[in-house]
Amino acid sequence: MALPPSLERIVKKFQRASSNKLRYEQLLWYAKKLPDFPEAEKIPENKVYGCQSQVYITANLNDGKVWYQGDSDAQLVKGLVALLIEGINGLTPEEIEQITPDFIQETGLKASLTPSRANGFYNIFQLMKSQANAYANSN
Repeated sequence: MALPPSLERIVKKFQRASSNKLRYEQLLWYAKKLPDFPEAEKIPENKVYGCQSQVYITANLNDGKVWYQGDSDAQLVKGLVALLIEGINGLTPEEIEQITPDFIQETGLKASLTPSRANGFYNIFQLMKSQANAYANSN
């Protein structure tokens, strides 16, 4: 399954980074770009469980496409959240359902993520997919 163009661009950007340090810097850049997350949305229903840091994700359906917002109290994790949001925002629930988290290996990030961060990434991704899936099933 081919990645959506936005996610493909992100993967290529990380592949061009020649070291783990540059990939981390790129993640931190994504974290800084993430729009502010409303405090009122930091509720248990939006929390990603299984992460050491506090992570929140919301999803809204607009014209058949899913739009996410997210936040984390840890900068590298916030970068992962931002990467995922930029990569899959504006896709239909069906398109999101087709994506597997394996693309993280293509970025070169997985090798430099601690096991708990890698696990957190998968938990964030799974929550985003289940939110999209809820919209797909409500049609």
